[in-house]
Amino acid sequence: MRFVSTAGDASADLAEALTSGLAPDGGLFVPETLPRFGAEALAGCESLPESARRVLAPFFEGSALAEELPLICNESLDLPLPISAIRPHHPDEAPAWLLELFHGPTAAFKDFAARFLAACLSRLRGAEEPIRTVLVATSGDTGGAVAAAFHRRPGFRMVVLYPDGKVSARQAHQLGAFGDNVHAYRVQGNFDDCQRLVKRALGDRELLGRVPMTSANSISIGRLLPQISYYAHAAHRLLAETGEKVDVIVPTGNLGNATACILAREMGLPIGHVTLATNANRALPDYFAGGDFDPREAIATLANAMDVGRPSNFERLAWLFRDRDLREADIDAVGIDDARIRETIVKTDRERGLAVCPHTACAMAALEDRRSAGNNRPALVVATAHPAKFEQVVEPLLGREIPPPPALAELLKKESHAEPMAAEYDALLAVLRDEDQNL
Repeated sequence: MRFVSTAGDASADLAEALTSGLAPDGGLFVPETLPRFGAEALAGCESLPESARRVLAPFFEGSALAEELPLICNESLDLPLPISAIRPHHPDEAPAWLLELFHGPTAAFKDFAARFLAACLSRLRGAEEPIRTVLVATSGDTGGAVAAAFHRRPGFRMVVLYPDGKVSARQAHQLGAFGDNVHAYRVQGNFDDCQRLVKRALGDRELLGRVPMTSANSISIGRLLPQISYYAHAAHRLLAETGEKVDVIVPTGNLGNATACILAREMGLPIGHVTLATNANRALPDYFAGGDFDPREAIATLANAMDVGRPSNFERLAWLFRDRDLREADIDAVGIDDARIRETIVKTDRERGLAVCPHTACAMAALEDRRSAGNNRPALVVATAHPAKFEQVVEPLLGREIPPPPALAELLKKESHAEPMAAEYDALLAVLRDEDQNL
């Protein structure tokens, strides 16, 4: 399979698309065509690695990684993936489930994709090739997941950029706690500044000639593909249980995880309506309400990992629906402000028996709105992070401690350090070129 650029001037095979991260013309790589699956395509697949092997095989066909795909899936995707029933308010309420994506090593959904990408890139790297720098912008969870996936992995060094003061305390500690080949920088700006710097560096041909680089942000096709697999797996499981397609509510900021869900549906997997649950950053809700797509400066919120004013994966969705109106594609978007996030965290704990992070709370609020409006279809709510990563928000609201999962607890015991960096390209160039940084 070939992968083409959303900018229209480049194409690549899978190996080239994975290693470059960004297309040379500045666009994002997308599959030239989408494979099609029937509703029963995953029959007999009991685990996520099994489902992933079947769903992702067409994307890997003809590539240097085709024969390695089963091992890659087993190595990277063998993580717990509970699909737990959400307690109904009343007996007549349609069933809803929580897709718990936070049981990986950094307690966030991005562990699945980061581990998959690392497994792919490590197999593509030749023994004599120079060390490759993995450059990542993060609004909180991406950096930690990618750091864990590439930590001490031979042949790779990581540079993580995050907005200083705009991630949770535990997220910041996590980002600076790995050390070794992982270098964390706290940027004096917001996530959009970090993302802008990364995209500029990956498009700088002169720089790439001296510092081999790739990205593990959701701009990488290697992040998007494995995310398709857990939506396919969950939808197949729920089809067997309910006999119908399930609607999906996805908390989203940069739109990568949600794009994967929509791609899974476009491939014929049993997914119905998709709701994008955002915070007070309203670029997506305003667009799906009928306005123009109008990127803007990010607003800081309690759901900080979704504090994105310019969601880059919108470019992929626009390409995917280039021949039809994206706003007529059975997708909607809702914006949940901080007051509603607080209210939903408390209400979800009291009435549903679930402690949720601020991002998952946005999706739970969207579920409540659906039910209040009379929408009683089965729904899958995507839980993107463990609430213990946001203890400064969640614990005061619930009036109790939320113990961190074991892997996160171990990271929190380590010393953590991140260097300050201006939100300027020259500052990033100095980081990438500075031999004293062992880069």
